[in-house]
Amino acid sequence: MEKFDHCFALSAYKESPYLEDCIVSLLAQELPSKTIIATSTPNEHIELAAKKFGVPLFVNPTSGGIASDWNFAYKSADAQYVTVAHQDDIYFMEYTKAAALSAREDALILFTDYAELFCDTFIENSRLLSVKRRMNAPLRFRALQKSRFLRSRILSLGSSVCCPSVIYNKSLLNDFSFDPAFKCDLDWDAWSRIARQKGAFVYIPRPLMGHRIHPASETTRLLESGERFAEDLSMLRRYWPGPFARLVMRFYRQSAKSNDKNI
Repeated sequence: MEKFDHCFALSAYKESPYLEDCIVSLLAQELPSKTIIATSTPNEHIELAAKKFGVPLFVNPTSGGIASDWNFAYKSADAQYVTVAHQDDIYFMEYTKAAALSAREDALILFTDYAELFCDTFIENSRLLSVKRRMNAPLRFRALQKSRFLRSRILSLGSSVCCPSVIYNKSLLNDFSFDPAFKCDLDWDAWSRIARQKGAFVYIPRPLMGHRIHPASETTRLLESGERFAEDLSMLRRYWPGPFARLVMRFYRQSAKSNDKNI
């Protein structure tokens, strides 16, 4: 295994009760990785956690929403490969090792399968997970990972890439940044833009992290407000004419039920 120059850039916001659990999972990797914390809301809770675990803390001088936070975390990471870790999530100890074994020089991004984390229980099988696994299945094969047409067709049906699982190859992504015009679908928009570039999308078909679903999450709030669906339709129109986009949207709406806090 060649040296895997990787950094977890943990994007911390306000006072998440799950922050320390996330940090512990990052520091417990079988293949050790650099870890930093980036925040636009410095407070005692975050500062004490950084000090407790000896993790460098970077403070964003501006506060412009999720895109600003993720862009700052991404740029603060001094490594070729970067994971913008979400503070509520858990990364399994094999995450970086599996990524290192799957990495290829032309990989634009690497991303893994994942489990849903609800009420401290890991759920590895659900309707949403099943759909995403079927969508991503072709990208298990090395020969298909460079197909821009294939990944465009996959993304035309929805965002099948789990954002917190993604490892970005900064050496190939140049001036990449998340678009602040989006509040929820900034990840889908990012994959859509990256998918047009020459290079590979590497899918690791193993659940290597737990993505937490809880009532206080930003995704849940955006679902309840309806903002999520407006952005979803906008993304689908990037790939389909209006009537077809609305038809696809009918099926895509059903996936949001996995984020229902009452499941």
